[in-house]
Amino acid sequence: MTGTNKPRLLGISGSLRKASTNTAILKALADAVADKATMVIFPLDHLPLYNQDIDVEPPLPAVEALRVAIDGADGLVITSPEYNYGISGVLKNALDWASRPYGKAKLTGKPVLTITASPASTGGVRAQGQLNETLTAIAALVVLRPQAVIGGVFQKMQDGKFTDPTSLAFLSAGVDDLLRDIAKTQSVTRQES
Repeated sequence: MTGTNKPRLLGISGSLRKASTNTAILKALADAVADKATMVIFPLDHLPLYNQDIDVEPPLPAVEALRVAIDGADGLVITSPEYNYGISGVLKNALDWASRPYGKAKLTGKPVLTITASPASTGGVRAQGQLNETLTAIAALVVLRPQAVIGGVFQKMQDGKFTDPTSLAFLSAGVDDLLRDIAKTQSVTRQES
């Protein structure tokens, strides 16, 4: 982020489903915060399963695209469904790719807001814990705030769009916290250079 440019956020949905509620949440949130940040959503459809044998230079095109997108973002907003008390396999796979190369990962030191959603009343709280733990292992800067968990997510959808105003207001406040963390991180970076 420089001058009067809006911060660039990268949205990553942990669901590949065409009618994904997690992707719908990211789209609605991108619209809700458009006056203060630009968010693009990165699809995970083409990432291969992580295999150290193919984690070589130059990286595979899909892997390079993910790493470049993360590097070009000021911060990330990651959403995940809860599958069997954890994050989706596709999201864990993307985070494994994003955590490499070891010691030089573009996700390290990057501010991240995490969101989970579930049809259950708990909103994917167990997946949220697992997601935050994985991001901490990568040394991403998880935004410290009340957990952004969306319970009963199917009741908050209308015509394929996430429309719950109360949830959107809470998530928008989470983006405000993310933007605050981005500004702090960039201030420290400028002071160190």
